[in-house]
Amino acid sequence: MKLIRFGEPSKEKPGIILNNDEIYDVSSFGEDYHEQFFETCGLDRLRKWIELNGHQLKAINMPVRLGPPVCRPSKIVCIGFNYKDHARETGRELPAEPVFFLKATSALAGPNDDIILPRSSVKTDWEVELAVVVGKRASYISIDDAMRYVAGYALFNDYSEREFQFDRGGQWVKGKSADTFGPLGPFLVPAEDIPDCHDLNMWLNVNGEKMQDSNTSNMHFNVPALISSVSQYMTLLPGDIISTGTPAGVGHGMDPPRYLKRGDTVEYGIEGLGSATQRIL
Repeated sequence: MKLIRFGEPSKEKPGIILNNDEIYDVSSFGEDYHEQFFETCGLDRLRKWIELNGHQLKAINMPVRLGPPVCRPSKIVCIGFNYKDHARETGRELPAEPVFFLKATSALAGPNDDIILPRSSVKTDWEVELAVVVGKRASYISIDDAMRYVAGYALFNDYSEREFQFDRGGQWVKGKSADTFGPLGPFLVPAEDIPDCHDLNMWLNVNGEKMQDSNTSNMHFNVPALISSVSQYMTLLPGDIISTGTPAGVGHGMDPPRYLKRGDTVEYGIEGLGSATQRIL
């Protein structure tokens, strides 16, 4: 079972993809995939509901717009310099503990929505990342217990305007939070359906040219370490997103640097979590 949300922006309905790859509307379940859904064991309740009502589900006629598979998370926590090769390409040493920052939730977008360059942007960059969706309230969690707090995983792109991020003063959030800079999905995969989140191939192309080609095994801090670390500084709520960092191949790390421009197309994916395509406008 994979969770999707479909329909016009801000009017998305909950849906699922079943083993036959058919997409079904589950609006009659009565809940969106929001904080309360995850907090009240929504994934288990949804599975049981499908077992009872699956024969009545209505298939969704494709094509249809997919929205982010999580509805209004309270926060998006992004991890910096968490891939060994990415730290090297940017000339930085691997951090002694996780580096993280918040990305505005208003940046969240559907997996195939257009990316809108901010006004005066000259250095918009790409970052394919594994996103972890939190399943229950987490505060001061140990590494040993951390995986019990994972609801599932999704594909994410942490788009970044590097001039805003590094040259305009203040925190990185300036370069990370433009509208559309957080496409999530196409779907959410429950944690038990991903045998090993630390061994997933990941890739990203710009205009058909391979830019990023790596594996989540290249993380410096693994998922349990990230959840534990973040939970020491803030309470994670059900539905929150932790985006776990990006591998080498970002435009900012090239010589000379390369950035996105109007008309470009970005395609990317992670093994088991699908793929996404965005036009740059």
